[in-house]
Parts: sequence; structure tokens; C-alpha cells
Amino acid sequence: MSETILEIQDVETYYGKIHALRGISFSVQAGEIVTLLGANGAGKSTTLRTISGLNRAARGSITFMGQDITRMPPHDIVAMGLIHVPEGRRVFKGMTIKENLELGSFTLNDDTERRRRMDHVFEMFPVLYERRQRDAALLSGGEQQMLAMGRALMADTKVLLLDEPSMGLAPTMVQSIMKIIKRLNAEGVTILLVEQNAKAALKFANYGYVLETGSIVVKGEAEQLRKDESIVKAYLGE
Repeated sequence: MSETILEIQDVETYYGKIHALRGISFSVQAGEIVTLLGANGAGKSTTLRTISGLNRAARGSITFMGQDITRMPPHDIVAMGLIHVPEGRRVFKGMTIKENLELGSFTLNDDTERRRRMDHVFEMFPVLYERRQRDAALLSGGEQQMLAMGRALMADTKVLLLDEPSMGLAPTMVQSIMKIIKRLNAEGVTILLVEQNAKAALKFANYGYVLETGSIVVKGEAEQLRKDESIVKAYLGE
């Protein structure tokens, strides 16, 4: 039986007076792909931002590898191996691909290990190697998503929080990104995925949670959720 690597317990988060998360609880087992689903404004991105420390939970607790990280600064959470790739890719424009990747290893003091990780990223994303001296601003949307994911892998990634990695991408690029997610998981990275394409996410996730107005309204094995047409129609907008 897998161990719980990430646990969210009764978490509430606010934006000013807006009650964004209303006491959500769920867990992620080591080695799994877990997906968070729901309509726009349901609280999916806020959940990831709260886990990674970008938003502060007003109540509740977040535990990562047995340690309470609820009040921990984001850079310390990154150092533990919990890495957030936010919506919109957020690459550093005006810097090369190689420089963007090097920033992802800011917690690392071992140059040999840094080169090993960069070689791994370039092997996984050959287009980044080909354009490694190019300004990140000149990349396509899909290439910027690859760079954002590659930068995350420059850290000692144990759990990867992915927020809408396929948003705005062409169908062929979406397929490529999904294959990369599956490969990362096969290599041992646990993944918590927010994805607009619910059916695609449920095809390869282990477990799913559906959010509505800041609360978890449905949960279950991904395969069961994908086959339940009533759930898809009621909550996933498809």
C-alpha cells in the first residue's frame, strides 16, 4: 500500500472577504496522479496556490512527507521537493532557456547534479536543447509550457503541482504534454494535476476530486468518474 505524501485537512482560504476554499480535505498517495476538476472559479488553482504557500490557509493544515507546511515560506516548500507550475506558464522573458532552467535549481549547490538534471530535461524536451540560447519570450505557447515543466524538474521534485498545462495549446501539443506527464509519473514523480480537459485527465489519473464553489462535491477512482455521465454533465461541463 502506498504512503500518503501530501495531505490537506479542513483547509479554508480567503481572497479578502471571498471564501475561496471551504474546508477541503483530500490526500495524495506517493506515486499517484491525482486530478482536481471543476468549472472556472471552483477553487482548483487556489488549492494549488495554498499548498505551495503562495496563498495562506486561514484554517486547516497541509502536510507534506509527514511535515506540516501550512505556514512554511514558499521557497522552503520548494526546497523540500514540492514544486508548483502555475497556470499561464510564467517563464522569465529576457532570459535564455538555459538561464530559465538554471533558476529552477536555485536550492542546489552541486554543479555535477545540476548538469545531470539539465541533461535529463534536455533529453525529455529536445526542442529546449536545440533552442537553449534563445530568449524564452520567443518560444511558442507549447514550448513555454515545456520550459516551465523543465524548470520545475531542475529542483529535487517529489510532488509536481501542475495547473492547466494544456490550456491554449494545439491538440497535438496537448498530446505531447500529456505523454510527458505520464512519463514523469512513471519515473517516480507524484503529480497533482488541475486540467480543463477533464476526460483526458481522468484517462490516466489514479484518483479525482471535483470541486464546486470551494468545496469537494465528488471524489473517486478516476476510471469511475470518467464513466459516470451524470457526474460529467453536472460538474465538468462536458
